[in-house]
Amino acid sequence: MGVVGIAPGVLAADAAAEEQIPVPQEEFDQRRFDQKLPERQWSLIVGGGAQYEPEYEGSGDLKISPIPLVLFTYDDWLEIDPSGVAVTPFRYGGFSLSGKIGYESGRDDGDHDRLRGLGDIDFAATVGVKAAYELGPVEFYAEMEQTIEGSESLIGTFGIGYSQPVTEKLILGAKAEAIVANDKHMEAYFGVNAAQSAASGLPEYKAKAGLKRVDVSASATYLLDEHWLVRGQAELGILTGDAADSPIVEKQLQPSVSLFVGYKF
Repeated sequence: MGVVGIAPGVLAADAAAEEQIPVPQEEFDQRRFDQKLPERQWSLIVGGGAQYEPEYEGSGDLKISPIPLVLFTYDDWLEIDPSGVAVTPFRYGGFSLSGKIGYESGRDDGDHDRLRGLGDIDFAATVGVKAAYELGPVEFYAEMEQTIEGSESLIGTFGIGYSQPVTEKLILGAKAEAIVANDKHMEAYFGVNAAQSAASGLPEYKAKAGLKRVDVSASATYLLDEHWLVRGQAELGILTGDAADSPIVEKQLQPSVSLFVGYKF
C-alpha cells in the first residue's frame, strides 16, 4: 500500500527532471543551421552592350553606340539604372507611385550635317513622377518628366508593358508607348527659328505641343546560368504630328536594336 501510495509522486518527479535536462549544444547549433537565412533584399547587374539607333531623333542615318549597363535594386522601392534613380514610396495592391531623377542628354549641331547651324541643346537634369498599375504580367503606366533648364521640356508618356517568363531561363517582354511634349520641347528639337534658318538653310518652322511619337518594342532576356544573362531588344518609333512634319526630320520611322550582356551578383 505504501509503495502504491508514493509511486505517482516519484513518476512525476522523474518526468519533471527529464523535462529540465538541457538540450545538447550540437543539437541547438544544428537547429539554428537548418533555419533558412533571410532572402537578400538587393540585386546588382553590371555589364555592357551596344545599340544601333538613329544619329538623332528624326535622322535617316543609323549609328552604333556603346552602352554601359548598371542596374541596382533594393527591395521594391529603389532602382538605379543608366537613365537615373527611381524611388517608389507608395504601393497598394497593383498600384504604385514613384519619383525619378534623371537626365536629358541634349543634342549637338555637330551630330549630323542636317543639324549644322541649329545650335546645341544643353545636357540637363530631369525630375519626374510615374503612376503604374500591374495586372498580372501586364503594366499600365503614365509618367510626367520635367527638364530643369536645358530645353525645359515637359514630356508625358502613356504606355502598356508586358513581361513574362516562358521557361526557367527565357523572359519575353513587349511595350507600346505614346509620348506627348510641350511647346518648349517641340521648338527645341523640331522647330527652326529665323536665326537657325539663316545659319542652316532649312526653312523656318514652328512646332507646337502635342503627340510627337509612338513607340513599340519587343525584348528577350536569356539567363545563361545563375549569374550571366543576355538581353536583346528591337524598337520602332513613329514620329507624328508637328514632329513628323519638321524640316529637321529625315525619316518618320525610327528603328533601333540593342544587345546587352550582364552579370548578376
